[in-house]
Amino acid sequence: QVQLVESGGALVQPGGSLRLSCAASGSIFSGNVMGWYRQAPGKERELVARITSGGSTWYAGSVKGRFTISRDNARNMVYLQMNSLKAEDTAVYYCNAPTYYPFPPWGQGTQVIVSS
Repeated sequence: QVQLVESGGALVQPGGSLRLSCAASGSIFSGNVMGWYRQAPGKERELVARITSGGSTWYAGSVKGRFTISRDNARNMVYLQMNSLKAEDTAVYYCNAPTYYPFPPWGQGTQVIVSS
């Protein structure tokens, strides 16, 4: 069964840190690029980071230098370490496999709120 389950979101103060986790079913995860997306209120969902099965990474300019994506290939897990959080990072965060076909259904996401 194709499944993505995100966790780790919370309310955090500006400048704080959070680590998001994503558990992916093996059929999606194994050998595939995995990514973290976010959708802020009133905005389109956007890809913010991705990682290949070999560990090569890419980041959107808005998060580069603050966020770090990683994966545990033995556990089918993807992580997003978020540091120096800003109010504009407030969004629902999702993981998915951007190059997997057919594109997997979205999970429920995990809410991140950055506010004092």
